[in-house]
Amino acid sequence: MMEFSRRFAGENMTNIVKIAISAAALALAGCTLPQAPLPGEPLEAVRAKLGAPTAVYPMPDGQMLEYATGPFGQYTYMARIGQDGRLVSWEQVLTGEKFATIKIDRATKEDVLRTLGRPAEVSRVALRNYEVWSYRYKEAGVWDSLMHVHFDEQGVVRQMMNGPDPRFERDGKFGL
Repeated sequence: MMEFSRRFAGENMTNIVKIAISAAALALAGCTLPQAPLPGEPLEAVRAKLGAPTAVYPMPDGQMLEYATGPFGQYTYMARIGQDGRLVSWEQVLTGEKFATIKIDRATKEDVLRTLGRPAEVSRVALRNYEVWSYRYKEAGVWDSLMHVHFDEQGVVRQMMNGPDPRFERDGKFGL
């Protein structure tokens, strides 16, 4: 009986380890970043690498392809395609540096879409009648945060505010 117990426990431990390794591999596969296309590649090659974009925004000098991971993802990649149908640039846009390019009292909803892509959430602030677009991101590459972009009735950015993402609150505290 003792031998059976040891063998059974050993087999179960082996199975548990195999399941844990498989789960970790699947989790990592789901978190992998898209294979970065190279500048100069034709649109067809970009789409072959990345798949269908989540949105396409016309630009004066070509088009912007959005590859969003939302509404719960913290990354949105934008591929700028020139008039010649080739990739000009590829970048992750949900960063503090990119948010800083949005000009208060000048940028419009269309500008924000072409810069940051679609928001994770849309809400309203009744007091000022603002529409608020919220973007999940890693502030400084570390903190789970939300950037809130406030638009007036004309669709112009009037303020931006960031703070911790409540999805990551634990026991009334935010952190790693």
